[in-house]
Amino acid sequence: MGSRLLNIQRRAAEHGRLRTGFTQGNRPVRSATWVVTSHSEEHVTKAAELWGGNVEQWTPLNSTIPQWRVITKAASIEALITPGDPLNQYNEMWSKGGCQRRCDGQTELLSRQACLCAAQFGEDWHTQPKGRVCAATSRMNVMLPDLSGMGMWRAETHSFYAAQEWGGMVDMVLAGTNGQGFVPVNLRIEPRQRVANGETKKFPVVVVELRGVTPRQALAGPMTTAMALNPSAASAAPALEAGRPDYLALAEGALTSDDVGDVWRQAGRAGHLDNQLRAALKEIGERKKAEEAGPDEDGAYEAEVVEATA
Repeated sequence: MGSRLLNIQRRAAEHGRLRTGFTQGNRPVRSATWVVTSHSEEHVTKAAELWGGNVEQWTPLNSTIPQWRVITKAASIEALITPGDPLNQYNEMWSKGGCQRRCDGQTELLSRQACLCAAQFGEDWHTQPKGRVCAATSRMNVMLPDLSGMGMWRAETHSFYAAQEWGGMVDMVLAGTNGQGFVPVNLRIEPRQRVANGETKKFPVVVVELRGVTPRQALAGPMTTAMALNPSAASAAPALEAGRPDYLALAEGALTSDDVGDVWRQAGRAGHLDNQLRAALKEIGERKKAEEAGPDEDGAYEAEVVEATA
């Protein structure tokens, strides 16, 4: 592998945005389906083929550079959470002059003062009318595996409720994967309503949910890229048949490589040790072995996990 510059952060190019609204003239309009925008007509055309809608040229507010967009017919689209931490969240207030406030919930970072909205309106500041206080802004970088290009797409929401749920979902995934590997998800626009002070308010919330994998699989450690790209095939694999032990989960939970060997032999006795499972258990066993700190107290080293011969 070649070398990399060590003084810059490596990241994939941003291909475009996933939006939950669009503009008609100067008027913002909420959308019940995803709106895909990009500088690339090719990307937007492919999105229209996948999710419906008409491709059109469009110029964002406060910009003179035209882009392409499609108001799709899809309320849910397939995506991949990428390695690292894909989520960025701040409470922000914007004007034509740019960002006026950016707060982490405790400190307004531009002025270095305590949260200005909470100081003025209390802990329920988020219920104030739009424009009077900051908006809870969440930006998540995802990959859309069925679109052209290897870059990222930014999904953005200004929903206070989505901010809570996105943070919880991503943190659980990161706890299981340590930010390694891809995780298949659906990004779904869900209509909700809230009753307060006798008034019913309807609003959309973007929900991030696992796609094609169980919480056990998502939290057992980094999954293979092949599994993330085609989780339906993984769900249909023999390892997940009813009544069959989840050998990979047992191996991941093993304390030592010798314990992984016990799982190997268990699968062999049951007639479940196919080539795919054999390769996966070998990889887990080698990883466990590498984590073990040298010889034990008797000076013995852990044995390598090998397949028993007849």
